[in-house]
Amino acid sequence: MRCAYFDSGGCRSCTLIEVPHATQIATKQAHLEGLIGRPVDWLPPLVSAESGFRAKAKMVVGGTVDSPTVGILDAAGRGVDLRDCPLYPPGLTASFPVLADFITRAGLTPYDVPARRGELKHVIVTLSPDGEVMARLVLRSTESLTRIRKHLPWLLERLPSLAVVTANILPVHAAVLEGEREDVLTSRDSLAMDMGDVVLHLRPQSFFQTNTAVARALYAQVAGWVDDAGAGSVWDLYCGVGGFALHCVAPGRTVVGVEVSEQAIESARLSAAEMANAGVAGADLASFVAADATTWAAEQGRAPDLVIVNPPRRGIGADLASWLEGSGVRTVVYSSCNAVTLARDLAAMPSLRPVRGRLLDMFPHTEHYEAVVLLERVSR
Repeated sequence: MRCAYFDSGGCRSCTLIEVPHATQIATKQAHLEGLIGRPVDWLPPLVSAESGFRAKAKMVVGGTVDSPTVGILDAAGRGVDLRDCPLYPPGLTASFPVLADFITRAGLTPYDVPARRGELKHVIVTLSPDGEVMARLVLRSTESLTRIRKHLPWLLERLPSLAVVTANILPVHAAVLEGEREDVLTSRDSLAMDMGDVVLHLRPQSFFQTNTAVARALYAQVAGWVDDAGAGSVWDLYCGVGGFALHCVAPGRTVVGVEVSEQAIESARLSAAEMANAGVAGADLASFVAADATTWAAEQGRAPDLVIVNPPRRGIGADLASWLEGSGVRTVVYSSCNAVTLARDLAAMPSLRPVRGRLLDMFPHTEHYEAVVLLERVSR
């Protein structure tokens, strides 16, 4: 893939863009196998499209009110506009100039990082598989909310695909993406993410994979492994909006999803209710709990047949690994965005042996990737 921003030196985020895509995949596969360091039945890597694959754009706002940039900041803290970045599909690319015009129209002063002044820090835009858009405006304060509301009808008219608009308040000067407070400015507060067999509901602060096509394949892969294991009871720890849990729904199978985010759990419950109302067998046996995954698991009196874990980059950690090791659960599926912590966690669970695995090309042109591994308990 060629990128004018990379060629000009304006953006170097895609560090591997000059490496042939097939070579990227082979290098990542070797890295993964080297970290795991044990015989595993590796399925062929699931390869992403090289461009247009990102369904979420986390754009830093720079420049001025009259000439805003949406993209990144350079080393001096000045805005670099990336609205034509080839990673984004047309539905996202079409939204950037309209949002930039809205910044000017509503008088939203871009936040000047070196000077620590201004209001609008980031614009976070998500595209659903059906082409709907959610835009989140990350602001330093509530000062501009009145103007945003005043001009919102103009924005909605200019960008008909825009279904959800929110204002996120991030008052501190810190290298973080968003704050805790989220004001929903539209009648709708979530995007419907049609994943084929399951429709997931994405609220503003809920996690969702950035590569929707690869995420769809990941859910199908895990659901197939769960079916092959004949699991009658499944826990999905770090379940997010319920992606794995809801894809594992089946007649007679109890499924419990656990996630610390209340927003995400509300979304998962909504999806489960819709599936039950549509007559999907087993959907009424799916339940979701807002809790810390490790604490919740330790409080249960009995382990299920199968546990799915999909932790953030830090991994599941020593406590949950220790619980899984001693729990007696016979099958674990571990989905990881950081193979280094995956390998560390597997070393802490010697009774659970990796038997199958797959690399998923979730983040082309970078060193990052997703990996999913099926673990089975060995007799001692």
